[in-house]
Amino acid sequence: MRVLGVDPGLTRCGLGIVDSTSPQKLVMIGVGVIQTPSDLALDQRLLLLEGELSEWIDKYKPDVVAVERVFSQLNVRTAMATGQAAGIALLIAAKRGIPVAMHTPSEVKAAVTGSGRADKKQVANMVAKLLGLKEIPKPVDSTDALALAICHHWRGTGNTRIADALAKEKSRISKFKKAGK
Repeated sequence: MRVLGVDPGLTRCGLGIVDSTSPQKLVMIGVGVIQTPSDLALDQRLLLLEGELSEWIDKYKPDVVAVERVFSQLNVRTAMATGQAAGIALLIAAKRGIPVAMHTPSEVKAAVTGSGRADKKQVANMVAKLLGLKEIPKPVDSTDALALAICHHWRGTGNTRIADALAKEKSRISKFKKAGK
């Protein structure tokens, strides 16, 4: 499975592509950051983000797009920009029929480090270790995107299996009820 992790941001949007060759073997395929100039109008910045993110999806063809769930921050302006960037990623994936998963920052930290309260340095060190990287990718947005992809490999697949099993069971019960049994 190939996962594109997206750490949304309007100024810097982190991207990380991670493949799994087995449940315990993860490989980084690509990492980067999309930057948009702060002096551009919002619509133009979103357009730049859409264009570059589309190129990444076309180039790497992910099976799933994992996006950081936007949470309320003290700085409403930052939260809005993050939400707008996340919306672009969600829209592109939906248009291409690629499943999307949303993960909270604490969920990502817990998946990668074992603690939902880990700091950025701990996450970055574990990302490098888990992917066998000699250096920690910079800036931190790219490392966060890789952490999102790792999180989805480890947590998202289990959540998907549970959701599929529940849907099957619901369908079976519905058929059973329709048959009058």
